[in-house]
Amino acid sequence: MKSETKIWLDYAEENLKSSKILLDNKLYNPSLQNTQQSVEKALKAIVVEYGINLKRTHDILELKYLLQRKDIIVNISDDECDLLNAIYLPSKYPMLGNHL
Repeated sequence: MKSETKIWLDYAEENLKSSKILLDNKLYNPSLQNTQQSVEKALKAIVVEYGINLKRTHDILELKYLLQRKDIIVNISDDECDLLNAIYLPSKYPMLGNHL
């Protein structure tokens, strides 16, 4: 395993652990944010490990398709990716009507 891959996986694991702690304490918004970040970082670890060029993105579905184009199967459904994508912005920033 590449050292950079390990760093991504360590961060992914930290996000996952944080998510569980936050969930146990009924802090749902930051728990969701950390869950999304954990998945995103784990997928980016795979991208790094296989030496795939990666543009800056937080889109889980885009990462899944990038890996699939390289014949790397990611066992996350498109609906699950969409759900994780739906979590990203609302969990980071409050939605104030139409003003962002």
